[in-house]
Parts: sequence; C-alpha cells; structure tokens
Amino acid sequence: MNYLAHALLAGPLASDRIGGVIGDFVKGPLQPRPAWLGAALADGVMLHRRIDSFADTHSAFRRSRARVSEVRRRFGGIMVDMFYDHFLAVHWQRFSPEPLLAFTTETYRLIGAHNAPLPDSFGPVFARMAAQDWLASYRDSASVALALDRMARYRARQPNPLAGAGEELLAAYPGFEADFLAFFPDALAFAETERGAR
Repeated sequence: MNYLAHALLAGPLASDRIGGVIGDFVKGPLQPRPAWLGAALADGVMLHRRIDSFADTHSAFRRSRARVSEVRRRFGGIMVDMFYDHFLAVHWQRFSPEPLLAFTTETYRLIGAHNAPLPDSFGPVFARMAAQDWLASYRDSASVALALDRMARYRARQPNPLAGAGEELLAAYPGFEADFLAFFPDALAFAETERGAR
C-alpha cells in the first residue's frame, strides 16, 4: 500500500494516520521503541507494517504483482502499491463518506501540526507531497506514471527498469482494477480488526 491507502486504512486517530503515512521512513525494529518515536506514533507505524504484510499475502494483491512484466517484476510491489492508490482515488466514494480533497487536506494538516519528531528523511518528501497534493493527484494515471519515473530517477538504485512503469498500469488496467476492488474491502476489514485489537 502507498500513502493514500495507508492514510485511509489507519482510521480516525491522528497518530495512526501519521504513522501510516510515515511508516516506510521508519527503519528497524519497533521493540524496543526508538527513543525519538512516541508510543502512539509507533502504534501507527506498526499498523502500517501489519497492513503491508496482509497485502503481501492477499491473493488479489499477488495476482496484481504477477501482472507486472518480467523485466520490472523486482519492483512489482512498489508498482502495485502505486496502482492501488490510483484506484482508491478513482473509487474513493465507495470507501469513504468524506470527499477525497477534504481527506487529503486534513491529512496534510495533521502531519504539519504534529509537534513531535518525525523521520528526518520524511521532511523533504512531505513538503513536496503537501505542496503538490500527491494523495489526490493519484486519481490521474499520468500522475502515477510521473511518480514512478521520479522514483526510478531519485530513489531506486541505478540503473533500474522502473522508468516508464506507468505504461503497465494502462496495459492491464481492467485486471489491476478488478484486483484492487477484490482486495480493498478485505484490507479495510483487516485494518479495522487490527485497530480494535489494541
């Protein structure tokens, strides 16, 4: 799952939503908890990790990864995460009563207002994310393709085949969409159960 899905699956608590968005920037074990990471935020990061583990084993998510071409298969998880954020944005009203733009605006506000430490590497990313409204921009498949191209250039080890990966979303669009629609209700139920078990 990518930023938008993690933000929604995190539920109503601000600390869970922030933890969901920053989850990939928090490295290493959470037990013992890093000194800089508050307990509530650590719970949000742990929820993020459990959701990722759930996704990795779900049959629909695995079908989506299998749709990725052999040349990009190593990046299949990253690509499917991005593709699923696209479909979540496209089908947003099925999964949330709150308008997408209201949700993304509130997510940026919550993160910006958080007065405890966040991972250093997240700061520059968040500045661009909020300024360019990455979360809502995922509605447009061209924005997903651009994000993957940026990742190929700046975040993945060079050389890599990730550039141009957006074409794979368009090439198998109905299949990825069907996989997402099979997966996401299960992910919502899983996340709700995980939050309720704490």
